[in-house]
Amino acid sequence: MLKSGDVHARNRAVLAPLRQAQYDYDPDRVRATLVQAFAPGAVVHLATPFEDLDGAEELYARAYLPLHAAISDLERRDWIVVAGPSADGDDWVGCCGTYTGTFTRPWLDIPPTGHQVAMRFHEFYRLEDGRVVEMQALWDIPELMLQARAWPMAPALGREWQAPGPATQDGLAEHPWDAGASTRNRQLVLDMLIGLSRHATGGVAAMELEKYWHPRCNWYGPSGIGTNRGIAGFRHWHQIPFLRGMPDRSGASSSGKNDLFADGNYVAVTGWPNMRATISGDGWMGIAPAGQKITMRSLDFWRCENGLIRENWVLVDLLHVYRQIGVDVLGRMREFNKARAL
Repeated sequence: MLKSGDVHARNRAVLAPLRQAQYDYDPDRVRATLVQAFAPGAVVHLATPFEDLDGAEELYARAYLPLHAAISDLERRDWIVVAGPSADGDDWVGCCGTYTGTFTRPWLDIPPTGHQVAMRFHEFYRLEDGRVVEMQALWDIPELMLQARAWPMAPALGREWQAPGPATQDGLAEHPWDAGASTRNRQLVLDMLIGLSRHATGGVAAMELEKYWHPRCNWYGPSGIGTNRGIAGFRHWHQIPFLRGMPDRSGASSSGKNDLFADGNYVAVTGWPNMRATISGDGWMGIAPAGQKITMRSLDFWRCENGLIRENWVLVDLLHVYRQIGVDVLGRMREFNKARAL
C-alpha cells in the first residue's frame, strides 16, 4: 500500500511526461501526453478569455494549438513543481514557470514582436487515481501585452520585469514528500493569511507582517501590479492600494474555496475563485470605485526559509477582474494597435 508521501511523488511523476513534451514542444506529443494525463471529463479552468474548457482535447485545441502557432519554437520552463494534500484531502500538483519562444504571429490579437518573449504560468492539477480530474491555470497574458508594447491598462506600481525562479534553485521537487516540513510551512502561511484578515478590525499592526515575512522578502505579482521588495515594498506597491480599493475583501464564499497545500519549504494555494470584494475605494489599478462586486482568481506559491516567508509568486486573473466591471481589456488593446497599421 502506498504511503501518503509516495502518492504525492507519484502525482508529480504523472505530470513529468507532459512537462517534457512541452519543453521539447512537439504538437502531436503534447496532445498525446495531455490525453494520457487527464481523466475523461476532466474540468479545465483557464484564465480569461479562455474560461472553462472541456477536458484535454479542448484545452489543446483552444489554448495550446493557437499559442504554438504564434510561438513556433514554444518551450515550457518550470521553476517550481510541488505536490501535496489540501485540508479536505484533495491531492494537488502545482507548477510555476514560463512559456517562452520567438513571438512571430499574433496571439489573442497581441501583436508579435519578432523577439523572444516569456509568459509566466501558474498551473494546478488535482489528481485522483493517477489522472488529472481538474486543472486551474493562470497565464500572465498581460505580460505578453507589455513585451509587445501594447499595454492597455494603468501602469503598475511595482517593478515590471520577468520574475525569477526560486533563489535557492530547489523548486523542482524530486525528493520524497516531507510531512513534517510541509505541515510546519503550511501552518506558517495559513497563520499569515489569518493575520492579513485582521486588517479590517485591527489595522496594519494586527497583521503582524514582520512575524511571518522575511525582511528581504520578494513578492512577485502579475503584470499590472509588478514585483515588490521587502515588507515596505509589499505594503506600499501592493497591499495599501489593494486594501484601500477593496477594504471588504475576503476569502472564498459559496462561489469557490481555497485549497492550501505544501511540499517541504513550498506552499501553494488554488481557488476558482478564492476571493470576493467590492471596489469601493480608490487606489487600485486605476479602477474608479463604483461599488462593483467582483470575485478574484489568484493562484499563489510561497517559499519558506527558517520559519519566514522569503519569496511569494502571485498571479491574478486581471482580465477577468476588468471583464466583471465591463471593461474589455483585449478590445482596448485592439483599438490601441490600429495605429500600427497606419
